[in-house]
Amino acid sequence: MKKSIYFALIVIISTGCLLLISMGRGEKLDKRVITLGGIDVEVEIADDSESRRTGLMNRKSMPEDAGMLFIFESDQKLSFWMKNTLIPLSIAYISAEGEIMEIYDMKPESLRPVESINSVRYALEMNQGWFSRKGIDVGDYMHFD
Repeated sequence: MKKSIYFALIVIISTGCLLLISMGRGEKLDKRVITLGGIDVEVEIADDSESRRTGLMNRKSMPEDAGMLFIFESDQKLSFWMKNTLIPLSIAYISAEGEIMEIYDMKPESLRPVESINSVRYALEMNQGWFSRKGIDVGDYMHFD
């Protein structure tokens, strides 16, 4: 009898722990296809404070033509860092009209902020070097529906 109660207690505790762990993972972000220089890119959308705060933290890889688009409610000077971000990234700061204003490379786990000079509406993180490999530069435009 004691063994049955002990076993049931273990099962209940284990189930509760698994439930708590799965709840901590959060919901998957919406995805959208954007176009840069004629190239379609599938991006995850970070458009609220929680998704923007988490960003690409703790990911070990990202597909070549994929990224994360950070959307803000108004134009502002932005600042990003790489805390707990394991993959090297490039970031493009983009105006409300979709024009790429600035592009910077960022080192994994760096706490040094990468600040925009201009007030912008979007930030797009891609694998490091993606913009240069695809021939995309400042002055080019991002398009999406």
